[in-house]
Amino acid sequence: MGERLGGFIYGTVVVLSVLVAGARAYPGDAGRIALLAVVTSLVFWLAHVYAHGVADSVERGERVSPVHLRHIARRESSIVEAAAPPVAALLLGAFGVISTSTAVWLAFGLGLLVLAVEGIVVARVERLGPLGTAGMVAANLALGLMLVVLKLVVTH
Repeated sequence: MGERLGGFIYGTVVVLSVLVAGARAYPGDAGRIALLAVVTSLVFWLAHVYAHGVADSVERGERVSPVHLRHIARRESSIVEAAAPPVAALLLGAFGVISTSTAVWLAFGLGLLVLAVEGIVVARVERLGPLGTAGMVAANLALGLMLVVLKLVVTH
């Protein structure tokens, strides 16, 4: 879990930032925003797999084996997995279940919820007390909320 947690946090922040840009660029097209989020997550996942593979190769002084590369890809797949809750909300908008605006805000809310849960997970692993847990959750949420504020500033 620990080695994938960074990817979940990173992936959530990536998706929230894509929501900022996507909501501005495609205000009436939740499907296109969802596609943008998925493609961006995949691109960042591939970039991480490549970068870690190269770094490991240089560090070890040998080529990265296919087995090790699969391990890196699996570890970094949490970047893509983090996109699932917000993309699910966007798909509700794409299929007309809810409006695009509602879908975008729901996606933001789910992203923030995921950041809060990630903060709790980190706090538990680190055995932080209630104050430390609150601080960790607040730090994760602060990053996500900065993106929401950016969305409001950019789109209004």
